[in-house]
Amino acid sequence: MAWSAQMGLDERESQKRLLAFRQGDMDAFETLFRQHQRAVYGWILRMVRNPATAEELTVETFWRIYRAHARFEPAQGFEGWARRIATHAALDWMRSARTENELRSEFSFEAAAPEAGDPAVAAEIREKTALAFQRLAPKLRIAALLAVVEEQPYREVAEALGVSVAAVKLRVFRALRLLRKDLERQGIRP
Repeated sequence: MAWSAQMGLDERESQKRLLAFRQGDMDAFETLFRQHQRAVYGWILRMVRNPATAEELTVETFWRIYRAHARFEPAQGFEGWARRIATHAALDWMRSARTENELRSEFSFEAAAPEAGDPAVAAEIREKTALAFQRLAPKLRIAALLAVVEEQPYREVAEALGVSVAAVKLRVFRALRLLRKDLERQGIRP
């Protein structure tokens, strides 16, 4: 879903609001917050896979957006800029030190379970897959989650990460190769 479709404002009013935000207008910021909060939350949730963490990071993202208002370029558009800031907030969170127990409770990876078979085996595979994802470097993890699990277009992932489409493809390739090796070490043949 395009974020701009949520705005519901005519183009002229939208540009005036964006210029006011760039100049530090608090009312313009609050309007942008209300218009884009859900989209930013959804984007972050795709990366961190935890609603409470996504809520915290959404607040952090808008705090960063507010502090960076003078660097905003209205001609570039708000959606992509906000998505990049949200992605960096999620990356920072992923890089922060966490114990393995915290990771297990915060990362709820929902892999598709096999249609037939032992539910205990399927649960074990989901758990091992989630742990394998956690062991990936944050840049690889985000690229793989967004491009493979969430099926976001490479172009959108590249824009959010501030890299080229080729770099996203390379990160996804590396992530999948590392995931496969990790799962094989754990006794799972992907």
